[in-house]
Amino acid sequence: MLFYIFRRILQVIPVIIGVTIILFIILYIIPEDPARLILQKGATEQALANLRAKMGIDKPVYVQYWRYITQLARGDLGDSYRYRRSVNSILADHYPNSVKLALSAIGIEIVIGILAGIISAVKKYSFWDMLVTISTTLAVCVPVFWFGMIMQVIFGLKLGILPMSGMGDGSIQYYILPSITLASVSTAYVARMMRSSMLEVISNDYITTAYAKGLSPSRVIGKHALKNAMIPVVTLIGLDLGALMGGAILTETIFSWPGVGRVIYLAILQRDAPVVIGGTLILVLIFVFMNLVVDILYAWLDPRIRYQKKEINV
Repeated sequence: MLFYIFRRILQVIPVIIGVTIILFIILYIIPEDPARLILQKGATEQALANLRAKMGIDKPVYVQYWRYITQLARGDLGDSYRYRRSVNSILADHYPNSVKLALSAIGIEIVIGILAGIISAVKKYSFWDMLVTISTTLAVCVPVFWFGMIMQVIFGLKLGILPMSGMGDGSIQYYILPSITLASVSTAYVARMMRSSMLEVISNDYITTAYAKGLSPSRVIGKHALKNAMIPVVTLIGLDLGALMGGAILTETIFSWPGVGRVIYLAILQRDAPVVIGGTLILVLIFVFMNLVVDILYAWLDPRIRYQKKEINV
């Protein structure tokens, strides 16, 4: 198991290097002049030239890339053009809010998605199965931003029982609408995958044998079927958690949630490249890390995976 983990960590390193190269290229080819964005209108050419020299953007591209890499190695994501603050401090102020929203959304996804999928599979072709199928189909088809706005109109504007935007004092009522909106599509995918995986597992001979031994349905499903059926679902939830932890731009923008996603959106509008690049890099690193964690969980749930990969490498 330790060898498998070590090999997966080594495979992550080229991905991170490739991401830094792509992000640097994007930063380099942006037509906006950072010096003009910082000094804005009325700056003299001499002032602009001095600032470019101070920032190092008048140097050759390979020198700029080396400076960019050495900054990243120190954990420095640069300074914002608009806010005159370090990107690290900006993301540090807003990232906890994205994490809280992501955890609340993933909780809804796990509880409702897995439970709905199990019920749908166990009660195949029943009313509950049809209800789950129709609900998940609608959830997948409806755009997130539209669903979020409908929720705002119904529960915030018409009924007036939930806040429409913002984080307020951080109480649970502010989390309900954005969490449900953020989790809507993912919950539908988890439910459908759980149903498909559970149907495949309960059709195996060992499940039939367990029933023949007189075990109760709840014991057969909970002890013998659930663990094997959870393998693909764990992968989906883990990857989704990585994406959500990085900030959900649409949901955070709709609900004016003070998270990383909204910060990146505003930075795009303001052409604040360091914030966009830094936020994107953090998102990618989190996603890669969660992918690594999912692979390790996958190998733990099904030991055949790590042994099969070992045999392939041999």
